[in-house]
Amino acid sequence: MEKVVILARVSTEKQEYQRQINELTAHCQQMDWVVVKVFTNKISGAKKNEEREEICELIEFVKNNQIRRVVCLEISRIGRNTLEALKVIQILTENKVSLYVKNYNLETLDSDGRANPVASLICTILLEVAAMERLTIKERMESGRRQYIEKCRREGIKMGRPDTYRKSDDEYRKQYQREISLIRKGLSLANISAITGTSINTIRKIKAVITNN
Repeated sequence: MEKVVILARVSTEKQEYQRQINELTAHCQQMDWVVVKVFTNKISGAKKNEEREEICELIEFVKNNQIRRVVCLEISRIGRNTLEALKVIQILTENKVSLYVKNYNLETLDSDGRANPVASLICTILLEVAAMERLTIKERMESGRRQYIEKCRREGIKMGRPDTYRKSDDEYRKQYQREISLIRKGLSLANISAITGTSINTIRKIKAVITNN
């Protein structure tokens, strides 16, 4: 029997998370795969792989424990950034570990442990589609929020910050202490944004605040 690990998404709803684990575990049993460990993906946005604890642990584990497959329900569990997700797949491939995506019955390695070029292409396409869907959802939510705020303002209901609103320097210092610490350590704006999730434009404003004072 082949040893595998499961990579699952941590949901805000415990029941939904457990459903994924149960579904993947049951499938592995049907395939006579032995699940030796479960890794949880904690929705880490567009962070780089080295900043994602669960991915670092997974890669280290499969390297040292003769794991045959990483089993996940959908490709986006590997990463929310196409480039970073493909890097993970490449590392797995180099270590003769196949990524198995259940909802597409897709394996990145063939039975001889060689890379499956068709699967690699499909993974890339699926990751790009997922990224486009997330962007579309985000744009729709932002558009809906703006329209709602504008409607409330027309009706005299105070909602959202006025266009002229600007945080004070003290507010920036209180709200963005972690970002300020990273700026002072000399990290690039892009790296700080990846670590904290704060937009680069906001980090520029924070940097201006601490530079001018």
